[in-house]
Amino acid sequence: MNLKQSVIVALILTVIAIAAWELYWRSQELHPTLNDEKALWALARKQVETASKSDVVILGSSRAYFDIQVETWEEATGSQPIQLASTGSSPLPTFHDIVHNTNFSGTVVIGVTPGLFFSTTYPGAFPWKRAQSKVDYYQDQTYAQKLNFQLSIPLQKNLVFMSGDEEEWSDDIDLKSLLRRIHVGHRTEDPGMPPFYNFGDVSIPRNMSMMPRTVTDTAFANTIIKVWHFFGKSAPPPDKTSTMDYFLKDLEAFKARQGTVILVRCPSSGGVRMGEHMGVPRDGFWNDLVKEAQVKSYHFEDYDQFKHLTCPEESHLSLDDANYFTSELIKIMKADNALTNI
Repeated sequence: MNLKQSVIVALILTVIAIAAWELYWRSQELHPTLNDEKALWALARKQVETASKSDVVILGSSRAYFDIQVETWEEATGSQPIQLASTGSSPLPTFHDIVHNTNFSGTVVIGVTPGLFFSTTYPGAFPWKRAQSKVDYYQDQTYAQKLNFQLSIPLQKNLVFMSGDEEEWSDDIDLKSLLRRIHVGHRTEDPGMPPFYNFGDVSIPRNMSMMPRTVTDTAFANTIIKVWHFFGKSAPPPDKTSTMDYFLKDLEAFKARQGTVILVRCPSSGGVRMGEHMGVPRDGFWNDLVKEAQVKSYHFEDYDQFKHLTCPEESHLSLDDANYFTSELIKIMKADNALTNI
């Protein structure tokens, strides 16, 4: 067999193998979605450099990511917000980056998930390190990394086997994740963290929406609830003093250049809400933050239109409810003159 024939045979076998691998994972009810990675966050972060006074940046953890829908916001205001919320993270490193590394003086909407906002300022702690790693990646990103990400987007949108999220979900199917799921024997009695399955779809412009399965499959939703309860029981005590001091110092600098900050407390329900009542009660945390910050603030419990909202996995809204929450929140903020720059 000559070289040309060898190349043709190799290409045919490669195509067959890729097609078989892709069809197998689709048969497991998986679908293509973008990876929620640092490069995608950096793409959104770049927009802040040229953002105007009338622009809006959204910060926070996964609740602000799931519950504030970019397209709905744009439809209601005529302006697309820059979504920089980060799952499992404190918003403080990102707000610090915007205050000290940009000239942005528009509106910053900060989603306050109490357990993460008040968690820590220690650089090595997970909630802080996770957000700071995105900031560092943006500052140090190479041209090769930017090109690699742009080339990967069409593949991620169309091929299931390209799934390899930085979250390291239990159902990721990249080689590293598949190997991680191999357990040899029982070396410890500690059950460890429950399986954590992906329950959100990401799209450009960096928008997160809850997968329909999380809403319709209660057994699947319960696997995620177990993870939230695990985190709640294993989390260290909040560090209210240092987090408040850190945030208020940056807030003062942002206000000095005529920037606007809006605080939003997105819904939670069930056992997660009960845990928040005990560990980070509203009176001792949210109320004190609002009092010290002296900015427009909106807590879901204060509005009748939000009291009926229930989170399928106790911490985030379904896509339909997230669209409703976003739309109603904008109406409330407009009536309160919080979005006068729109």
